[in-house]
Formats: sequence, structure tokens, C-alpha cells
Amino acid sequence: MCTECKKGKYYMTTAIAYTSGKPHIGNTYEIVLADSIARFKRQEGYDVYFQTGTDEHGQKIQIKAEEAGVTPQEYVDKVAATVKDIWDMMDSSYDSFVRTTDKDHEEQVAKIFQKLYRQGDIYKGSYEGLYCTPCESFWTESQLIDGKCPDCGRDVQPAQEEAYFFKMSKYADRLIEHINTHPEFIQPVSRKNEMMNNFLLPGLQDLCVSRTSFQWGIPVDFDPKHVVYVWLDALTNYITKIGYDAAGDSSALFQKNWPADLHLIGKDIIRFHTIYWPIFLMALDLPLPKQIFGHPWLLQGDGKMSKSRGNVLYADELVEVFGVDAVRYFLLHEMPFDNDGLISWELVAERRNSDLANTLGNLVNRTISMSNKYFGGEVCNTNVTEDVDEDLKQTVTGTVAAVTAKMDDLRVADALTEIINLFKRCNKYIDETTPWILGKEEAAKPRLATVLYNLTESISIGASLLKSFMPETSGKILSQLNAAEIPYEELGSFGHYVSGSKVTSQPEILFERMKLEDVLAKVEELHPEPQETENEAAPEGPVIDIAPKDEITYDDFMKLQFQVGEIIACETVPKSKKLLCSQVRVGSQIKQIVSGIQKHYTPEEMVGKKVMVLVNLKPAKLAGVLSEGMLLCAENEAGMLSLVVPEKDMPAGAEIC
Repeated sequence: MCTECKKGKYYMTTAIAYTSGKPHIGNTYEIVLADSIARFKRQEGYDVYFQTGTDEHGQKIQIKAEEAGVTPQEYVDKVAATVKDIWDMMDSSYDSFVRTTDKDHEEQVAKIFQKLYRQGDIYKGSYEGLYCTPCESFWTESQLIDGKCPDCGRDVQPAQEEAYFFKMSKYADRLIEHINTHPEFIQPVSRKNEMMNNFLLPGLQDLCVSRTSFQWGIPVDFDPKHVVYVWLDALTNYITKIGYDAAGDSSALFQKNWPADLHLIGKDIIRFHTIYWPIFLMALDLPLPKQIFGHPWLLQGDGKMSKSRGNVLYADELVEVFGVDAVRYFLLHEMPFDNDGLISWELVAERRNSDLANTLGNLVNRTISMSNKYFGGEVCNTNVTEDVDEDLKQTVTGTVAAVTAKMDDLRVADALTEIINLFKRCNKYIDETTPWILGKEEAAKPRLATVLYNLTESISIGASLLKSFMPETSGKILSQLNAAEIPYEELGSFGHYVSGSKVTSQPEILFERMKLEDVLAKVEELHPEPQETENEAAPEGPVIDIAPKDEITYDDFMKLQFQVGEIIACETVPKSKKLLCSQVRVGSQIKQIVSGIQKHYTPEEMVGKKVMVLVNLKPAKLAGVLSEGMLLCAENEAGMLSLVVPEKDMPAGAEIC
């Protein structure tokens, strides 16, 4: 342990980013959150080792590389470089960036697989189940939700192949006992309850840990047609990169840092980290991490960010408009402890103006400007005090304890709020002491000097605390005040600023106020609307204009569930000249749908068609026959109907969004 680190080691990790594409701002939130925790722990005096990186194997990567016409290695090299560039752009202070294609990692994963096989924790079998390619997970029929993957909600496909399996149930009771006796192990508590009630207590199935249907993975060295399956590869990065050796020759770095003090991950992968990972470690006879924190999602609009939904924001674009520290501030301040948060261009602009431009930037600028105006920039403590000074000092010196308590519980947003409240108290102090009035009378100058000293000292303490969250802004403030960063252990006392020091003569505006129309104009520059060509502006062929209906909200639209259905049977409805009754396969369900299209289609024409179905329409009886949905049609000016069908062949149940 280094001599400057007084509190021992602190090893923390993020999840490793999957290299299927450029990370969006929701992915980037995790690295910023982790960085603020790592920086604060260093400030407290811990010897921090902070690891992040990229997850680079799997079927999805192989498919994407094939689509791009490059090798999987070329594909992941490019994406991993993009991830690292964004992490660096966001001023993250990681100590290690692991890639699962690193040779040292691949060698250890092969050793770990062999060790677990030899001791009887892994066995060879075959798997038949339902596979979700995006999640790289197998499921049973009973685990699906509405016929879809329970994790991501997308379609699954039947799959059967030879595979190796890990005996999860062998360690389940031991893991349950550990969770029950270590309440801090899974946080927030809601995540713990979910894992216990939904997975552990009902009983664990053995886990597939190899695949033969694709090649982009770490080969099982004693059975090379198999590659190690995602989680045994990805999760072990937390030990391989710090020098774990399955053969027993682990490095000093591993001996020093393991077990991890914190795994910081998204709530969508909490199951893999709180069930699979601890069981792997038990099998390796290694201690479990001290805490696993499943943070919430950052949402755009009313749903999780998704390229297919067209609602993705990227960190580099937000930074181009707002700056690094403004984006860091928003991500850290606006995310609740255990509920999802929202982000939009408008929300970031509003928060930047209110908290950063008005509360913080204006405070620093006013204080420096008044010191220059009344005292030539010199800040002196003349000790001409009034009762209001003591209240300010108590608020300021008490902030470090409040921030520390929040950070100990990983309530980063609340910790940052405490610092902003310090700056708000300084602004209130200006209103209470009215320095512009004191400056009019020579006899009041000593009192004015003390007021400005108190403000400068308070801002210095606040800026020192702000370093973990907004490092660049913290440095700018201290530089303009000509103040040194105050050590953590001294932040609970007042009077560090050296009386007689001079602030800068030209204060820098930390955060300019931004007009929303200017922000949206910049967004338009980043994402210009496609220009119509002459042909596009004047399309040939007939068109129909219909009377517009009332506008609906995004919430209204999201209540509707559209899926591709396959008509497997169809017949006329007795005593009706308009209605056809179709049996429509939607995923694993068969829905009976009655439609008024008998004049346009025969039952024979209907069978085999893939159609667009509104599946969550309330069931109703038409001509005495139950209908459980609606088939969508287009209608021309003559009243002719045409079923809406997918342009390409899509599986029955595919979501239409």
C-alpha cells in the first residue's frame, strides 16, 4: 500500500461494454458514475484500482462482423477503440482497460474452464431450448414472457447443440446463505429480492458454458470445436486482468486487490453478476466480491435507449453541445438511486442553466468580480464577523460529512446535491450581507473584506469536494481563486484560504447560459433532416389525403402492441357476408381474429400470409364470434382493402415498432 493511502485498498469495476456498436449515453453513464466513486475514494485516502473494458466475443459479434465484411477481430478492434475514446473523453480515471481478446485473459479463461471441468463442476451434454441472440441466453418455454426473451423482450429461436454445462445447483444453497448473511452484498435491496424470489429460491438450472454453433470465442483447449460461452468468459475479466492464475501462480496485484470491493453494473445484468459470478468464484475457491450494485437505466423518452427505437443519444454529441463537465453533472445528479432517470437535450440544457450557470458559475464570477472591484483582487480576513457568518460556516464545514455519508451508500446524486446546496447557501449569504451596500462606505470595508473572504473560502471547500464529480470545473474554480485543493481530512474546518492571496483579475465564465432554441439548432446541425430530391418532392402516382385525427402522445402509441402474425387457418363467419375468421400464430400463441374483409380475400388466399396484427386490442364478439385482435389493412379511394404485410420475411411474433 502506498504511504499516502491511509485507508487500504479499494478495487472496483464496471461491467465491460459489449462491442456490438458505439456505446450510447446510457452506457456512458456507468463509466461516469464509477469514475466519481473511484475519485472520491482516492480523495478519502483509499488505494483505488479501477478497472473497465470491453466484452468482445460471441455470436452477435460474429454476425455483425460478417455483415460488415470484416473479421471479428477487426470489428472489435474498431469498436473497442471507440469505447475507450468515449471513456477518455468523459475524463474517466480508470487504472486498467481490459479487452476479452487480450491474450492473457484468453489463456486464463481456458485454464479456468479446464480446472472446473477436471474438478467435476462442468460436464458435457446437449442443449435444446429457445435462444436469444442479442442476450446470448438460452431459455425454457416457461421462462419466456409472452413468448419472448424475459430480459430484452425480443424473439427467441429454437436451438439444439452439444454443449458443456456448469452445475449451478451444487452451489445454490451456499449462495443463498451468503446473500442472507451479507445484506450489503446486493444493492439496492430491490435487486436482492428480485434475484432471491425469481431465480434462486425456485431452483437453478445448470448453465450452458460452451457453444459449437459459432467460432468467435475462446476455444475449449481439450475440445476445440467448442468455444467458451459468454458469461464464463466475460465475468472472469474481474480476476484475470489483475493477475489471477488458475494454476496457482497469481500475481501480487491479484493478492492485494481481490476480493473486489465493488462491482458496478446495470440492473439488466444483475442476475449474471449476483448468481453466476459468485458461484463461479465458489467453484474456484475464491472469496466473493464485497458488494454488487445494480444501477438503474438512463431513459430517453419513455423507454430504454435502443437504436431500433431511434431514441439514442451519444456522449460525444452531448459533449459537443454542453461540454464534458456539464454532461457529467447531469448524468450524476439526475439519476435516482434505484429508479430509472430521464435524459433529453431540453433537460440537460435546463439543468446546465439552473445549477451550473446560475447557481455555481454566477457565484464564482460575482465573488471574484467583487474582490477585484473593492480590493484589487486581494482577499483578506479582517475577522469583522456577524452572526450570519457562523451559519454559513456550519453549512460549509458540515457538507463533507453529508457528502461522505451519501457516497458510502453509493447515493451519488444525493452527494452532488449536498455540494450544490453549499453553493446555494453561498448565494444566500451574498443576499444576507449585501456586499454592494457595504462597498459604498469606507467604514464598512473591513466587514466587506471578511464577507468576501468567507465566500472565497466556502467556494474553495465546495470546489475541492466537487473534484470527484466535475474535475475540470473544480480545477478551474481553484485556479481562478488562486487556492490550493483542500485535503479531504481538512474539509470539515474553515479558514484554509491564505489571507492576502489574490484572485484572478479576469474571471472566466464557467458555464454560459444557453437558449433552448440555440441548443436545438445545434442538434439539428448534428442530425440534419434529409433533403428531398426533386423526384421525392413531386412523387408520381396517385395519393390520398384523409381527414386528420386528433394528435396522440408517445405514451398513447406505446400502449399499442403490433406484431407479425402468420395466418394458419381461415373460414367465413356463418350468416355474415363481410367477416372472415382467421387463426393467427403470433409467437407461441394462436389468436382468433375476425375481420371485415370477405369481399377482398377468400379464406384460401388468407392462409399462409404474414400480416400486421394489433394484438392487445380488448377481445370482442363480432356476429357472435370472439375476436382477439385486429388485422391492419390499407384502403384506397374505392374502398378496396389490402392487408399490411412485412416487406421481408419475418418470423411470426416479430415486434413491429
